[in-house]
Amino acid sequence: MVSQVQFSKKELAEFCRRWKVTRLSLFGSVLRPDFRPDSDVDVLVSFSDDVRYTLLDLARMERELEQIFGRKVDLVESSAIEQSRNYIRRKTILATAETVYAG
Repeated sequence: MVSQVQFSKKELAEFCRRWKVTRLSLFGSVLRPDFRPDSDVDVLVSFSDDVRYTLLDLARMERELEQIFGRKVDLVESSAIEQSRNYIRRKTILATAETVYAG
């Protein structure tokens, strides 16, 4: 399924390189027919092993991604999903996520 939101792949790649993102995927309603003009974009990220970001850093990343995607973004780290005790949520997100950057 192709994302229903337009964005600059160049800007996204620059963002990913700057923040040492190794993989960035979209999941949720942005990939489904129920995506609406007021829907947010759910973003799943994996980072290089040599970085650790603070909550403030993650908030900055969300704001930058909101500029790139032109709408509200919910940023989720892959490690949080992979360690989730909610099996159904974990399985659904990991099975349906669409990678838009792999560096």
